[in-house]
Amino acid sequence: MSFLTALISRRRWLAAAALSGLLAACAPMPGAMPSGDPLPSWNEGANKQRIVSFVRAVSTEGSKDYVAPEERIAVFDNDGTLWLEYPMYTQVLFVFDRIRALAPQHPEWRDKEPYKSVIAGDIKGAMASGSKGLIEMLLVVQSGMGTEAFDAQVRKWIAGAKDPRFQRHFETLTYLPMQELLRYLRTQGFRTYIVSGGTVDFMRAFAERTYGVPPEQVIGTRQKLAYEVKDKGPMILLQPQLDFNNDGPGKPLSIEAFIGRRPIAAFGNSDGDFQMLQWTTAGKGARLGMIVHHDDAVREYAYDRNSSIGKLSEGLDKYQSMGWGLISMKNDWKAIFPPLK
Repeated sequence: MSFLTALISRRRWLAAAALSGLLAACAPMPGAMPSGDPLPSWNEGANKQRIVSFVRAVSTEGSKDYVAPEERIAVFDNDGTLWLEYPMYTQVLFVFDRIRALAPQHPEWRDKEPYKSVIAGDIKGAMASGSKGLIEMLLVVQSGMGTEAFDAQVRKWIAGAKDPRFQRHFETLTYLPMQELLRYLRTQGFRTYIVSGGTVDFMRAFAERTYGVPPEQVIGTRQKLAYEVKDKGPMILLQPQLDFNNDGPGKPLSIEAFIGRRPIAAFGNSDGDFQMLQWTTAGKGARLGMIVHHDDAVREYAYDRNSSIGKLSEGLDKYQSMGWGLISMKNDWKAIFPPLK
């Protein structure tokens, strides 16, 4: 190698090293706040400040409230907390569509409730069967197939179905401020989990694409599973029985069973999330519990105590004494849904 070639090579190496050092210096350090406003769709106020202050306290080394990254766990309910749930849970709409699609193969359903009402489009009649009827229909349409086939079925439905009022696909009816919160927490070393009442196989079909939450960080109601080897090879089949109902006190039990660590932050919107927030905020050190309150009848819906969907009564009565924040969709959020692209 000539002297000139060596000199040029050395200069290139020094330039690359300098650039590498500059990029490293500009990269956010663990616990550093991202540049700009991390929650631009939130109005300035006590709830936004509470979130930012909590995140700064637990992710800044040297802070008295510092929490090691492996302990930075945040759990989120899905329906009504991360996306639209009213006036009907999205998974229930999926079940109703599957009942109608399968009806020609089941002539007996035309005279049997709640199937009869679903086929006729009588939603009020279908809901009169209560949770027992809904679970029965869910198990009928979600059983007997492999988990991978079911995943593909949900993905296809999600891609085509639209909410009747907003005429938008359900994946576009996530709450923009909560999407920002998920991303903000992850930039600060948090692992974000979904802990919801929907069935885990249903939510896993869209959670990673929609929220950036991978399947292994989705916890939900579980159907029993069976392992069988068929002509196409080994399969895991959904069975027509519930294995675990992930609601109310079931949520902290699932968190303990599948995560094995008590979260330090929890977000919900209904009394079905009460025990999850209670368990989370009862731990030592800095804790954050927040409830999304649906009080915006213009941009979304207003419902709480008297609603059969996402009922919030105990949470309203006790959130202050529990030390939780109550997020007003009307007052705390600049926007509800992300703009359509």
